[in-house]
Amino acid sequence: MSGYLRRLATTGAAYTAASIVSKLIAVALLPLYTRYLTTTDYGQAEVIFAGIVTASIVVRLGLIEALLRFYYKDGEDPARVVATSFATLFWLATMAALVALPFAEPISELLLTEPAADLGRIAIGGLWVSTMFEYLLTLFRLEERARAFFVTTMLSVLSAIALTVVLVVGAGEGARGLLLGSYISGAAFVLGLIWVHRKRLSLRFELPLLRRLMRFGLPTMPAELSLYGLNFVDRLIIIHTAGPPAAGLYSLGVKFAQGVNVLVRGFQLAWPPLAYSIRDDDEARGVYAGVVTLFVAGCSFVVAGMWLLSRWLVRALAAPDFYGSYEVIGLIATAVTLYALYMVLVVILGRTGRTEFNFPATLAALAANIALNLALVPPLGIVGAGIALVASYLVVLVLMYGFTQRLFPVPYEWARLARVVAVTAGIVGLGELLLPTEGFSGLLARTALWLSYPLALLATGFFTSGERRWLATLRTPGVLTAQLRSLRPAAAGVDGSVSETYEAEQMDEDSRL
Repeated sequence: MSGYLRRLATTGAAYTAASIVSKLIAVALLPLYTRYLTTTDYGQAEVIFAGIVTASIVVRLGLIEALLRFYYKDGEDPARVVATSFATLFWLATMAALVALPFAEPISELLLTEPAADLGRIAIGGLWVSTMFEYLLTLFRLEERARAFFVTTMLSVLSAIALTVVLVVGAGEGARGLLLGSYISGAAFVLGLIWVHRKRLSLRFELPLLRRLMRFGLPTMPAELSLYGLNFVDRLIIIHTAGPPAAGLYSLGVKFAQGVNVLVRGFQLAWPPLAYSIRDDDEARGVYAGVVTLFVAGCSFVVAGMWLLSRWLVRALAAPDFYGSYEVIGLIATAVTLYALYMVLVVILGRTGRTEFNFPATLAALAANIALNLALVPPLGIVGAGIALVASYLVVLVLMYGFTQRLFPVPYEWARLARVVAVTAGIVGLGELLLPTEGFSGLLARTALWLSYPLALLATGFFTSGERRWLATLRTPGVLTAQLRSLRPAAAGVDGSVSETYEAEQMDEDSRL
């Protein structure tokens, strides 16, 4: 168990480090962006960003999910899996962009309630860029090349931000500047990654292998689409019923909730390769249960902070017109954590090969999300959308839990999970009911309450005796440093072992980035 946790921690830490730095930079730029963008500009750009991700899910047809599974599957050649999946995705993305281009204006009108052909054309180009970039980054994840992933992600973020600042602040391009800054720089990195991976890529696919990939991956596409639809439909309903400014406030609330998404993103990228590499079913069940408990405990700490400190975060980092976004930060942070738990259940279904169960669960959640948004957004505004999002993720979790426990029972640590939920809810409830909502004294009181979270867990008996002993060793000088040094990233084979030759090759490849 400790070996798997170490692998998850090291690869996830690298992915999380890239996410942390990029999010910190993005948050630091919010005072700048929110003063050069109106809430309408911001709302329009974010709706288009969400629309591009939704369309990319359709274009991918589950090929990235199939790549993650078949790369480790017995009897399959990883090199052929990579070559065939890349060729298929390249042609799919290219054809989709060419077909959509003549319809740029009606597409923009559908998304934004008004025609904007230029934004539509940028979105179509962005569809190709985002689809290919996601695939090419996945190749680093498969080999657990955390350093290459970190370097590539950071350079991409920095170049996109620099170009966006020039376009939004310098040229006054508004929503166009946000979109162009992301996708022009992204296109350059796609070309660079194709060069880096050129020996593994091909424009020709093997039809028998493609059929096997599609048989696994295609059933995951409707599920992924309906799940991401939870994050897209709400913005569409907001922009059509409450207007683009409300969509801008909601989108900014999503940005601030990225505090918990930093953990979730690292987990989401590191988890599938690790989970699929555990061959023994009984061992996998124990690892899955332990990982869920510790991950929920970590995310809940961040979620509590998002709830308690949201007002101060928005006041410090956004223009006054955007202050109302604080109302949804805690709700969205909660929803992001629920999404991460869904990812655990998706991997369990992938392990059994019964991916067709994804779709009914996510479709039910999407239906609930649409109904709740239509019912709650008109009277409650963006808060109604936040409530609908949390409720929808609860729907998909309950259904997926039922499916997975029938196919691959996992002994989740319900008593410990209940302690986490109770402590988090208690801290947030006390803070919202009893503590000030403004001023320096309110900030100090809420911060102190938030930081009491680990002590509250300890008081409830959450930590096992082994975990308490490990925490006690951290008080010994030099122990923490030694343990951090031991968590060095390593390229892991399918069986979890480390090949020194393979690791050296990957370090040499990384140095060329």
